[in-house]
Amino acid sequence: MKILQVIPKLGYGGAETGCYDLAHFLYEKDCKSFIITSGGHLLKYVKKNKVKIFKLPVHSKNIILMLINTLIISLITIIYNIDIIHARSRAPAWSCLWACFLTRRKFVTTFHGTYNFSNVIKKFYNSVMVKSKLIIAGSNFIFNHINENYEKFLNSKNKLMVIFRGINLEYFNEKNIAEHKKKKLISDWNLDTEKKTILLPGRLTSWKGQDILIEALNILIEDYNKTNFQAVILGPDQGRKVYSKKLFSLVERYQLNQKVRFISHVKDMPVAYSIADIVVSSSIEPEAFGRVAVEAQAMKKPIVASDIGGSKETVLNGKSGILYKSGDARELAKVLNKLIELDKEALYSMGNEGRKNVTRKFDVEKMCQTTFTEYKKLLK
Repeated sequence: MKILQVIPKLGYGGAETGCYDLAHFLYEKDCKSFIITSGGHLLKYVKKNKVKIFKLPVHSKNIILMLINTLIISLITIIYNIDIIHARSRAPAWSCLWACFLTRRKFVTTFHGTYNFSNVIKKFYNSVMVKSKLIIAGSNFIFNHINENYEKFLNSKNKLMVIFRGINLEYFNEKNIAEHKKKKLISDWNLDTEKKTILLPGRLTSWKGQDILIEALNILIEDYNKTNFQAVILGPDQGRKVYSKKLFSLVERYQLNQKVRFISHVKDMPVAYSIADIVVSSSIEPEAFGRVAVEAQAMKKPIVASDIGGSKETVLNGKSGILYKSGDARELAKVLNKLIELDKEALYSMGNEGRKNVTRKFDVEKMCQTTFTEYKKLLK
């Protein structure tokens, strides 16, 4: 089989790492693997002897560029005799759809998010993701979202199915973290090892709910008289200066400067998880999958997540973590207080349940193997 995946940028997000993992998996299955992308940090890790990369401006929504991309994708498809074109975002999906029409190849899409639609035109633009022969939803939440919002665009001849996103359980494994790396990061972040460390990973954007965590930390001090904690908000602002200033002001107002650290980037995410005691995902809008919740559990860390979206499927409430009412800072504070009061054994036991949960359901090998099997069915 010759499989071409098309993605706007190859960064560190869930869609991107899924694309990367599948591309290398396909090579191991004696397939020819190709990726078209405009760039991204993950590109330097792609093994060029296993995966062939083409750089095109597939991130662009400019109709002229999309048409040019269509022609180039069609040429690549013919020259390399591609069997399946797999699109992972809307703008490139339109180019891929047209290229598949011109070359008579099989078209596959992965529906990675809920994609906002405020009008009929935007909804039609999003609908390209359900125009493929095989539509992959990354969670049951996304599967239901597609059925509820895009029913009139669905074709009964096409297949819609759930393939849970997977993560690399070797990479996210506490046993593979060197002690000196932990010590260095603790020193770099100026953390107190005598205090419980709360970690919230995610880019600084209002729907990720970093402000909810800051509110909860203030309540933790005022209502529960807890001071034996420190929090790390980990993620770039990606140019959202207004929101990041709001967060800094909130920390100032509540006099949490000694409690909260803002870190824009970390090279080795498993090390960041390894030095945390509790991981938080405080999104106020539904996560399509909730990668933070899964990565935290893989690293044997208790996860506190809002009770919406994919987190409801990935977190075993009360066992591997705790779900709280989305947007409710007071309830988040209550949950954090409960976990802070637990001893190390109880926290580790919760972490163990998380690792078991992820191993059963969200292993990257399982995701890749299921996708590979569906590719074979499609060609038959």
